[in-house]
Amino acid sequence: MSRFVAITAVRDFEGRIRQAIAGALHGELQTLSPDVLSGGPDDVFQQLNGAPPEVLILGPGVAPDDALKLATVFDLQYPEVSLLLVAEPTPDLVLRAMHSGIRDVVTPEIVVNDLRVLLERACLASASRRRGMAPAAESGQQRGRVIAVMSPKGGVGKTTVATNLAIGLGKVAPMDVVIVDLDLQFGDVASGLLLEPEHSITEAVHGAASQDSMVLKAFLTVHPAGIYALCAPRTPAESDYITADHVSRLINQLASEFKYVVVDTAPGLGEHVLATLELATDGVWVCGMDVPSVRGLRKCFSVLKDLQLLPQGRHTVLNFADRKSGLSVQDVEATIGVPIDTVIPRSRTLPFTTNRGIPVLQSSTRDAASKGLKKLVDRFDPQWVSSTHNKLHRRVVVS
Repeated sequence: MSRFVAITAVRDFEGRIRQAIAGALHGELQTLSPDVLSGGPDDVFQQLNGAPPEVLILGPGVAPDDALKLATVFDLQYPEVSLLLVAEPTPDLVLRAMHSGIRDVVTPEIVVNDLRVLLERACLASASRRRGMAPAAESGQQRGRVIAVMSPKGGVGKTTVATNLAIGLGKVAPMDVVIVDLDLQFGDVASGLLLEPEHSITEAVHGAASQDSMVLKAFLTVHPAGIYALCAPRTPAESDYITADHVSRLINQLASEFKYVVVDTAPGLGEHVLATLELATDGVWVCGMDVPSVRGLRKCFSVLKDLQLLPQGRHTVLNFADRKSGLSVQDVEATIGVPIDTVIPRSRTLPFTTNRGIPVLQSSTRDAASKGLKKLVDRFDPQWVSSTHNKLHRRVVVS
């Protein structure tokens, strides 16, 4: 059962919270008066029943400055707690809130259904952080995995693979996944996810966002499936103002805040792509089932090997697989010199879901293509990796 604490004196809003958590969340709510803030954070801690909650809701009826001070302390002492501020979300307040560790600022007029969705996401994010804190502390690694989705040529379904990978990973680590559209001239992540972003990567790599990871989060777009997106510039001309150094700094910032950073790169090996590969922990190489695409990937591997820019994790995806194409999987493997890890068959469903802006792994559609994409997602799931390792270990022992 999830625990919620709300600091508010507005009974109507308290009632909406109770309605929101009474359904699928099955949560319990503790309500504190805003007067408790007069004594400082210690007084708030003393009033809590038991362990810290999964979600702390600040307001309405709480002075924003008091809420931000308390949020800063909570974010430092209990980073696994999701903090929500209920106030009119002005741009200045949103930036200050994000800097204080608050994950969402919502209007006091929010309806019960929207509030329920918001609280569900906050609970999932809290649970994800709790699961990830112990292993991260033991290993000393706080950076997330940077997954570069690449192809030397366009038209092979790279963005479709990238968006579905991000959506799938969002189920593994809710609210701990961000997808970056690094096709700076003609990126399609926004349309592929049916998003209308207020901000783009251009704003994220300049100004305060480039210096502060918490401010950067304010420039990300939240997707209903529980992931974040940083979309391409509004016009191709804006790409001239984004350098390789900007890309490197951006990826480092995001990797320090998210468990998975999926980067949908532009076709080819431009400076932005090479900057991404220098920081990538994994490379997802998407290849179509045609001779030009296969030969292009072979050349790409050769160049990157010479440059020593091949990420440690390699995941090769054969898209549009079709027995009638005149090529077999074995033919492709023999040409590129590495095994194919994931095969995505040619599908009528995949183009349809892409055109709708609803990735196949977000919908309830089930076909061979979705199975292939799910197999790719599984390669990044720690539970799947651990299970596979154990199976291989048992085989070695038996043999």
